[in-house]
Amino acid sequence: MINILANLNLINQEIKLKEKDVKLIAVSKKFPYSDILIAHNHGQVAFGENYPQELAEKAQELSQYPIEWHFIGNIQSNKIKQIAKYASWVHGLSKESHAKLFNQCRENMDKLNILIEVNISNEEDKHGLHSFDEVLSLAKYIKNLQNIELKGLMGMASNTSDKNVLKTQFNRLTQIKDQLNQNGFNLIELSMGMSNDYLVAIECGATMVRIGSKIFGARNV
Repeated sequence: MINILANLNLINQEIKLKEKDVKLIAVSKKFPYSDILIAHNHGQVAFGENYPQELAEKAQELSQYPIEWHFIGNIQSNKIKQIAKYASWVHGLSKESHAKLFNQCRENMDKLNILIEVNISNEEDKHGLHSFDEVLSLAKYIKNLQNIELKGLMGMASNTSDKNVLKTQFNRLTQIKDQLNQNGFNLIELSMGMSNDYLVAIECGATMVRIGSKIFGARNV
């Protein structure tokens, strides 16, 4: 049987040992409300969901709890209204058209926190922008919108145990953030690192790590 509390304690201890200020996002997609509440009652606040409908259902069902919802899945235009209604953070924005829709849907609400997704692994099956110029252009576009706020960048490394490869990819995201800040931005967040590589990501400057299976166990679907 999976011991969610023990898993959370272990991960938080590992993060603390790195002496970094890192937010743990518990990726709860496909896990039941009960698992989320176990983690939340133990002090976990931020939870990540990949599917808009599942995000909406969980946010409604658990609305009495002060949970911070992060949408970390692929963004589809026809689902943006649903995401904007329930998420506080969106990881993985890469299109001006999506930024415009999020801005429209977030009117009369708190600003939506945005992270631009960068394809740091250069793999075709991953989403995100490839060049610094693309990222800079989107960042400038977002800066002029009133209801969303660019906070940083997000990236997914290759599925490998080679630390040198991981470090090269994570460091690329850090370098792009630094370049943006040299161009007048004040970005502080780097969402990178998952269950198999989060410790390397933290070493490279991650401020958010997205961990699911290492907390909740293997998914059945």
